[in-house]
Amino acid sequence: MIYLDNAATTKLDEGALSQMMPYLGEWFGNASAAYSLGVRSRAAIQEAREKIAGILGASPEEIFFTSGGSESDNWALHSVCAGGRKPHILISGIEHPAVFETSRNLMREGYAEVTFVPPDSAGFIDPERIRASIRPGTALVSVMYANNEIGTIQNIREIGKIAHENGALMHTDAVQAFAHIPIDVNQEEIDLLSASGHKFNGPKGVGFLYVRKGLQIEPFIAGGGQEYGKRSGTENVPGIVGMGEAAAKSGQYMANRMKEEGRLRDRLLTGIRDRIPDISVNGSMERRLPNNLNVTFPDVDAEELLLLLNRKGIFASAGSACQAGSLEPSRVLLAIGCSRKEAQESVRFTVSWENTEEEIDEAAEQIGIAVERLREYA
Repeated sequence: MIYLDNAATTKLDEGALSQMMPYLGEWFGNASAAYSLGVRSRAAIQEAREKIAGILGASPEEIFFTSGGSESDNWALHSVCAGGRKPHILISGIEHPAVFETSRNLMREGYAEVTFVPPDSAGFIDPERIRASIRPGTALVSVMYANNEIGTIQNIREIGKIAHENGALMHTDAVQAFAHIPIDVNQEEIDLLSASGHKFNGPKGVGFLYVRKGLQIEPFIAGGGQEYGKRSGTENVPGIVGMGEAAAKSGQYMANRMKEEGRLRDRLLTGIRDRIPDISVNGSMERRLPNNLNVTFPDVDAEELLLLLNRKGIFASAGSACQAGSLEPSRVLLAIGCSRKEAQESVRFTVSWENTEEEIDEAAEQIGIAVERLREYA
């Protein structure tokens, strides 16, 4: 097996799994309970909160655990619509569906007015276009830190500064970026940040929302008042513990992992290009996630290519994992100027620092063979 779809999900870190196991067995106590079994769970949650906060330059009390990135994104957007207000929200045109579709729903249901700011051909959101789109009543600017399909890393610091100069909050979907590249919520003027454990070798079904201290937002899920009264529901202690451990390890080795992933990504690109010279890369090569490679193979259907690669035990995707199986071309690729045909000829490869050079070389060879085969029968 050669796994090249780490943007969809990552392998659970063995250390994280080891930390989780006691809380799936003998230490099963409800963190809200006053007796020692519950106190142990509550302490483990707090430790995970501290680990995650440390990576962001945040305080532990600014971290609120959720079921994942989609819930965190929904919470952030709904938070500015509470109290009967009808705020103006600015989002980029290449957001993950958890932001894009939530914004459309809020607009359609009359809870908010939304402006979608388009990217340039490399997938960048020009901060000056944000400035030009802000108006009186703009309550929130939401721009993802790094795109899940093409890997483009945005200038969040400048966008956050512009938002604050105009009295708006700054939210960023950092699901693809957190624990992969450095983020400092204070230096980058971030008020709300979403992340998900399974994107950085933690477990699935758990994430968090960073909320800047002093910012009053309404609970998204009502109930027993867990998470400082902001997110009700019995805490997923094993998931939170595993996510905290995965985050800590990712933070500790981030620089080395970034370097290795960038090297393997570039090796894969060179190997593919040597065999298929007419490919094109979507997004910027200068400012993108180190593990991300999105390639257009002219005159090759991406789904057919992925099927052939799957038969060889090579796993990649045609775009966002959340839209797998969709017959529609990628909204992100269309937004940066790809034709529908080009979008349907594009494949996303996302490497891991755990991939070997041998795996990368084998993948490049099999990609070349598969493309040639598909072109012969086109």
